[in-house]
Amino acid sequence: MGHDHHDHTHGANKKVLLLSFILIASFMVIEAIGGWLTNSLALLADAGHMFSDAVSLAIALAAFKFGEKVADYSKTYGYKRFEILAAVFNGVTLVLISLFIFYEAVQRFMSPPEVASGGMLAIAVIGLLVNILVAWILMRGDTEHNLNLKAAFLHVIGDMLGSVGAIIAAVCIMLFGWGFMDPLASIIVAVLILISGWRVTRESLHILMEGVPKDINLDNIAESLKSIDRVEGIHSLHVWSITSGQNAMSLHAVVKGDLTVHESQAIISDIDEKMKEEGIGQVTIQIECRHHGHDENIVC
Repeated sequence: MGHDHHDHTHGANKKVLLLSFILIASFMVIEAIGGWLTNSLALLADAGHMFSDAVSLAIALAAFKFGEKVADYSKTYGYKRFEILAAVFNGVTLVLISLFIFYEAVQRFMSPPEVASGGMLAIAVIGLLVNILVAWILMRGDTEHNLNLKAAFLHVIGDMLGSVGAIIAAVCIMLFGWGFMDPLASIIVAVLILISGWRVTRESLHILMEGVPKDINLDNIAESLKSIDRVEGIHSLHVWSITSGQNAMSLHAVVKGDLTVHESQAIISDIDEKMKEEGIGQVTIQIECRHHGHDENIVC
C-alpha cells in the first residue's frame, strides 16, 4: 500500500510539474520582452527568475523520470537521489540569481534609468495572475515532503513576490515619479529569493550527507524500540533519507536470552511495524543475543 501511495503521488507530481512548466515558460518570454521594452529591472529580474523556474521545472521532470528507473547491481537504490541533486541545483540557482539582481540594482541606484511604468504595470499584473495559477497547481502536488517539488514551488513563490514588487514599483513611478522604486523592489525580491534558495540547498545537502530526516526524533525511536518485548537495548542506529518522503534505517537490537527462529522473526516484525508508524519504510535489523544456545532452532 505504501508503494501504491508513493506511485500515485509520484504521478501527480509529474503532472503538476509539466503543466507548470508550460505556463511558466510561455509567460517568461512575454515578461522578458516586456522588461526590455519598458526598461524595468524589476520585470527583467522576474523574467530571469522565471527562466530559472522553467529550467528547474524541466530538471525536476527529468529527475522524476530518472527516479522511475529500476534499481540494479550498479545502483541498488535506483536513481531516486537524482531528485535531490536537482533540488540542490535549483537552490544554488536561486542564490546566484539573487546575487545578480543585487548587483544590477546597485547599478540602477547610482544611475536610475527611465522606466515605462504603464507597460510595466500591465505586464506585472499578468505575471502575478500566472504565478498564482502555477503556485495553485504546484500545491496540488506533494510540496511538503518532496524537496524537488518544494524547490520548484519556492521558485514560483519568488516569482509571485517579484510580480507584487513590480506592481508596487510601477504604481509609485506613475504617481510620484520615484524611479528608485524599480531597483528597490528588485532588492526586496532578491532577499526573499536568497532565503528560499539557501533553505532548499541546506535541506538537500542534509539528505545527501545522509543526515537524520527532520521529522524523525532519534530519542523517540530508541525508546519505542526498547519498549518491544525482550529487546534489551540497541546500537549502531542509523536513520537517513533515500529521497524525499522515503526514509530508511539500520540497527542492531540486543535481546534477552536465546531466541528461536520464530521468536526472532516476531521481534523483527514488531520493530518493522513500529518504524512504519514513525515514517520509516525500509528497515534493516540485526538481532544480537547475550547468550548463545546449541539448539538448531535457536538463531542467536
